[in-house]
Amino acid sequence: MSHHHSSYHTFGEPEQEYDQPTSEDLHYIAQTQRQLLHHGDHRHHEAPLSPSSLSSQQSSRDGGGGAMLSLDPQVLAQLSAHFDGLLNSIAERVEFLSTQTLQSTQSHRRRTQLVTDHVTLEIERLKDVMRQCDELQNEFLKIKRIGEIVKGFRQRVEVLEKRVGR
Repeated sequence: MSHHHSSYHTFGEPEQEYDQPTSEDLHYIAQTQRQLLHHGDHRHHEAPLSPSSLSSQQSSRDGGGGAMLSLDPQVLAQLSAHFDGLLNSIAERVEFLSTQTLQSTQSHRRRTQLVTDHVTLEIERLKDVMRQCDELQNEFLKIKRIGEIVKGFRQRVEVLEKRVGR
């Protein structure tokens, strides 16, 4: 394991080994540098390099296959500030999306709780109606039993009337 200091900014994370940047990474960084030079503050650069002069220098240096990076401290500081801004923008977007997700989840939870409360209330009402139906059924059974008792008394009364009426 080599003990060299990584040139990548780790944003407070423990230092870790990174793969070497790919040609796509270098091309992206060089393109970003060119855009910053082209669109940035021209007061810091007497004669900013145009993309065409960069690409001609790039082509002559590496045979046309790679990306020319400026190691000028001002350009690197601009690039660092640009990527810091980009990371800040991403962090803000993540924070915004997290907040939106949390609000949506909380809203959904409140609606779900309202529905649950309503359903619970309706279940209690139905249980009360079923209890009342059970009470009515018991009353009907009592009435039926009383009717059977009355019928039994009538039969006895008729039997007694027949005996007395002879």
